[in-house]
Amino acid sequence: MPEPALELLKGTLDLLILRTLELRPMHGSAIAERISQVTHGAFQVKAGSLFPALHRLEQEGWIEGEWRESKEGRRVRSYTLTRDGRRQLAVEKKTWARIVQATNALLESA
Repeated sequence: MPEPALELLKGTLDLLILRTLELRPMHGSAIAERISQVTHGAFQVKAGSLFPALHRLEQEGWIEGEWRESKEGRRVRSYTLTRDGRRQLAVEKKTWARIVQATNALLESA
């Protein structure tokens, strides 16, 4: 029986989206699929969380959206990581590393 999906910690969705877009431009459902694929299903990003996050990241100037036609002939909004988004991703990665280090220190303390 597969394990249930994990609940994302507050603030981690932005990190996951930015990291996913670092690889190549993608539309929303492809971003969600990639996150699920890489995490082996541990994170299932729902549309109700994903699309507001994409809108917020676009407003921050960290990603840019452009309407394109999908392989299936549908219009989809494809997102690209901006230069500011790359800088923000570096900040988010450093912050995450500090969180992991501090949490591990607590969990491994006597």
